Amino acid sequence: MSLLWPEALTAVIGPRSLGLYRRDLCLGHAVFESAGGPAWPAALEALESLLARPAPGRARLRVLLSSHYTRFCLVPWSDAIGSPAELEGYARLCFEDLYGAQGEGWSLRLSPEAAGLPRLAAAVPEELPARLRALARGARLRLESVQPYLMAAFNRHRAAIGGDDFLFLVAEPERGSLLQARGGRWTSVRSVALGADESALDDLIARECELQALDADTPLRLLLHAPGRLVDRLHDARRLDPPLASRDDGDPLQAMAMTVN
Repeated sequence: MSLLWPEALTAVIGPRSLGLYRRDLCLGHAVFESAGGPAWPAALEALESLLARPAPGRARLRVLLSSHYTRFCLVPWSDAIGSPAELEGYARLCFEDLYGAQGEGWSLRLSPEAAGLPRLAAAVPEELPARLRALARGARLRLESVQPYLMAAFNRHRAAIGGDDFLFLVAEPERGSLLQARGGRWTSVRSVALGADESALDDLIARECELQALDADTPLRLLLHAPGRLVDRLHDARRLDPPLASRDDGDPLQAMAMTVN
């Protein structure tokens, strides 16, 4: 921990709302609307209002982004890649194959992997990190990190996941994101729409369990992270976060913040 920046604030940006937290304390919550365009500019306006409130001294700011704002892609290994610039260009081609022209204007980050292994790529709108840096400076905060929640949650639960063969399902507000690995190498990453009702998550878990049962290879372990969400039926999945005590306990955004704090 830096002695110059002792406090850490965590902002969690969901598809329609955001929260600002210091450890287990909620400093503010805001709802926003996108008015038919991209949602992130409205989200940052709401975050700027929260950051304008008085805060005790200097602090570091961590930002967690919903999969609503992030695009994912699996980048296969290629022997033809000989430099970081070539790797980024190759990853962008993979994004274009998946998303078409909509892949333009996005900032890419690639997972570090050993030679011969595919990489995970995550992309966010290019303007978003720069706008966040400006907001942090205006609030006299140091922007420590901007992370897709899927990757932050995986890093947090990596030890509990264990092994090299798994399917990791993260149930965020309105999105379900899945990371799959076999034999210590990434084989799939995807994100799907997910309703807020319990039946939507139940259906997603049941469908993934059925697909694993039909797989010609050994079925993968399905590991669920559902922050702030009640889950009635796990089927063959194992939940990594503690279940809610009641239907009224859950603030998903705060539970997401607590996952990385």
